[in-house]
Amino acid sequence: MNKTNTEAAPVALVTGAGVGIGFEIVFLLASKGYKVMLNDLDEAVTTKACEKINATFPQSCKGISGDVSDIRFIEQMVQHTIEAFGAVDVAVANAGITVFGDFLTYKEADFHKVMQLNLAGSFFLAQQVSLQMIKQETGGSLLFMSSVTGHQAHKNLAAYGMSKAALEMLAKTLVVELSPYKINVNAVAPGATMTERTASEEGYEKTWSEITPMGRPAYPRDIAEAVAFLVSPAARHITGQSLVIDGGWTSTSPSPYR
Repeated sequence: MNKTNTEAAPVALVTGAGVGIGFEIVFLLASKGYKVMLNDLDEAVTTKACEKINATFPQSCKGISGDVSDIRFIEQMVQHTIEAFGAVDVAVANAGITVFGDFLTYKEADFHKVMQLNLAGSFFLAQQVSLQMIKQETGGSLLFMSSVTGHQAHKNLAAYGMSKAALEMLAKTLVVELSPYKINVNAVAPGATMTERTASEEGYEKTWSEITPMGRPAYPRDIAEAVAFLVSPAARHITGQSLVIDGGWTSTSPSPYR
């Protein structure tokens, strides 16, 4: 089913969105009138997140659980979104994994795990969504989730940082192939961010508050606001760009390891 009513609510698909930055992106997009397909690997987390969104913005969110490192699931997820909302106008490839490890002893299995989700998952999500956007003939927006570790060296994150830098190159490269279809592609690169996971790390907020020029780590809303702008009609002429959101940390880059 292709959307022909230009006044219909825009539709966004956001992966890895059960908690943290992804959830905040969905919440903000729903507040702006989007219909959102929320993906998370954990079915219980997906259900709970959608319930939270719909409690504030009724009937704005549907969920689908599954592994977005699997191309077959990505195809099913895009089709599910079309069946639920009639179109896909925005896709945010937020799902990702961090596997810390010393370069000299880093395991092959961990390397492939990081690349399959962070790179292949984002690549094929963009591919499948773009094919649908081309059918719709209405253009659209793609957003990749990079990281400051794709800009600055960070201890024990060689594979992760490499995957994030590659996503920014992917955003640039797709400009050549997708601009004729009025699809813009960008990336955001968050720095230290207070999420459910990082809040549980001892000293995380204090350390990053001390070494971040703006005096605090980011909050998920800081990242979500940037994403919401870049996928909005107001940013349609912005494409192939990567926006660092880190309170100035990459300008000075003091190490969090003392």
